[in-house]
Amino acid sequence: MSEPRRSLRAAVHRWWPVAVAVPLGAAAGAGYAAVAPTAYTANSYVVVVAQNPGEGATAVNFAQAYGRLAGQPQVLVAAAAKTGRTVSALSDSVRGTTSPDAPMIEITGTGPRAADAVRAADAVATSLIAFANTSSQDTGVKLVPLAEAASPDGPSSPSAALDTAVGGAAGVLVGALAMAARRRPAESGGRDAAAAVPGQPLERQPAGAVR
Repeated sequence: MSEPRRSLRAAVHRWWPVAVAVPLGAAAGAGYAAVAPTAYTANSYVVVVAQNPGEGATAVNFAQAYGRLAGQPQVLVAAAAKTGRTVSALSDSVRGTTSPDAPMIEITGTGPRAADAVRAADAVATSLIAFANTSSQDTGVKLVPLAEAASPDGPSSPSAALDTAVGGAAGVLVGALAMAARRRPAESGGRDAAAAVPGQPLERQPAGAVR
């Protein structure tokens, strides 16, 4: 057998777990994208304004605090009534995101339809503003709407390209683990064989040694 063919057979023998696992993982990811439920995402924006000039840092701090409250029941109760969802269902489909250096809160809503996502984001933004402004005299800040949610152009998930890539990456990991598992027994067997080479002289023990 020629040297190139021998090298090719050795490479196939070594790498076949990865060669098999990668397309299987990619196919599984593509299959998931085909059957996963469609979800849309929309974003609504709220700004925290300090009542006294020069207190921008205070506004940023309160933006971060109110951003964490966006998914809490005290805010979601009023929003749930507007969207027709339960508080529990709304909490799973809405989240608030803030910036470390800007007094802005991004309210992200998701839903099976674009209109559901828009309605959830805007309802929670409105409810958060009403909740926070009841304490504006004590906090010294006020929440005002910046931009209502725009209808998304398309679904945010599933993504066929992303899910296929993730499946392929998982296949690489599984294949590499399979290769490592196959290599360990082989290496162990090789060491055992080397320790018992026929014809190798045995170490003699001194006379009188206890066996």
